[in-house]
Amino acid sequence: MIETRELCKHYGGLRAVDGISFKVEPGEVLGFLGPNGAGKSTTMKMIAGFLTPTSGTATVCGFDVQADPIAAKRLMGYLPEGAPSYGEMSVAGFLEFIADVRGLGEERRRRIDDAVGRLNLAGVMAQTIDTLSKGFRRRVGLAQAILHDPKVLVLDEPTDGLDPNQKHEVRALIQAMSRDKTIIVSTHILEEVHAVCSRAIIIAGGKVLADDTPQALEARSRYFQAVSLSSANPKEAQELLARISDVSAVEIDPQDGRVTAFPRKGRAIFDAVTQALKQANFQFSEIALEQGRLDEVFRQITRPAGAPVAKKKEAA
Repeated sequence: MIETRELCKHYGGLRAVDGISFKVEPGEVLGFLGPNGAGKSTTMKMIAGFLTPTSGTATVCGFDVQADPIAAKRLMGYLPEGAPSYGEMSVAGFLEFIADVRGLGEERRRRIDDAVGRLNLAGVMAQTIDTLSKGFRRRVGLAQAILHDPKVLVLDEPTDGLDPNQKHEVRALIQAMSRDKTIIVSTHILEEVHAVCSRAIIIAGGKVLADDTPQALEARSRYFQAVSLSSANPKEAQELLARISDVSAVEIDPQDGRVTAFPRKGRAIFDAVTQALKQANFQFSEIALEQGRLDEVFRQITRPAGAPVAKKKEAA
């Protein structure tokens, strides 16, 4: 449904996007991750037809975005960075305008009512857009993106500016729509990847550095299969766990005193840890098996070459 091939965008000597290739299939929600300046928004603008690539192609449902832009855009909903709109229009007037631009005809009223209901906009329909909060403007932008029930959605930071309740609602909406749509979501919020994405691409310097499921990316973390526990005696816990043969290191969090035992590569240590605690009759209040940390993997992958690695404290 979405495919890019060696997509590039250069600004003079700056390669904002440098040969990005990927496919997104129907039913997938692709999380597009990267630090500021990585090329996420530039890539999404080229897919949406807002920017002309320096080279390479982007296709939507088989239509080349540059060669056949009307056909591609007819099947696409796009929420750009910042959700630009006409501030002097009322929310109702703006959505009616978008419906007319989309040529919805007899579907016009039903599609507007459906989008308004999904984004909980009924209470602000009479307000002008420039009087809305950032969160409501974002929701209006998302409403226009889904108004024509597109097969493809390209959403740049869809929950930016939303409060926790609104974020939950929008994530639930994205999950519901993913059943019959192809969706790309750009986000800085890593918990959002868990909430809505079936796959994640990490880019930096305009290049794809990783492309996998969130779970597979987490498995690259040093915390994958680590065991953490809370105890009133963290030093004693550290000494006890460090004696387990398959434990490579034990660290104490300097902020909350939580103790984490890290496994040697390819090893599982949860059973050995619980057995050692039981044999020592060691008292603890909580124990957990870690599934990896996406934020750590993200930092590892996107760290500039030569950048110093933060040193861990309290390693045994």
